[in-house]
Amino acid sequence: MGKTSAGLLMYRRGNGTVEVLLVHPGGPYWSKKDCGAWSIPKGEYSADEDPLSSAKREFTEETGLRPGNAFIELEPIAQAGGKIVRAWAFEGDADPAAIVSNTFSMEWPPRSGRQQTFPEIDRAAWFSIDEAKDRILKGQVPLLEDLQRRLSERLLADGFNAG
Repeated sequence: MGKTSAGLLMYRRGNGTVEVLLVHPGGPYWSKKDCGAWSIPKGEYSADEDPLSSAKREFTEETGLRPGNAFIELEPIAQAGGKIVRAWAFEGDADPAAIVSNTFSMEWPPRSGRQQTFPEIDRAAWFSIDEAKDRILKGQVPLLEDLQRRLSERLLADGFNAG
């Protein structure tokens, strides 16, 4: 079995639309990248782990937030490198400035022999689904489209636009 990841996509309703919380990866490789670099909070899990439990753990590790309890399972996606991502959406709200991420260490600069520590997530932000489609990694766009499709009828009935 190839690599698998599980993640959570927080969304909120407001200003007549749906917004999603995306995170930007930390570290030197991502520092100058923006459009096409954002992601849902997610991480790898092993075959003996429950994917939803793993998604909740990764969400908390990467954001410092506790996820909600009512989840919408989204269609799994295959990213360009072959990794399968399972994701769940939940309604919630958070201040992106309050995000506290775990950290990782790596040799930086390359071949310098120096280890530096970086946050796994260096920032988070709310985006409309349409803007999120420009910001998120291209392979994760189907997650946004699936959420949009699943919420559309319910939100339109409530007077919201899912775009």
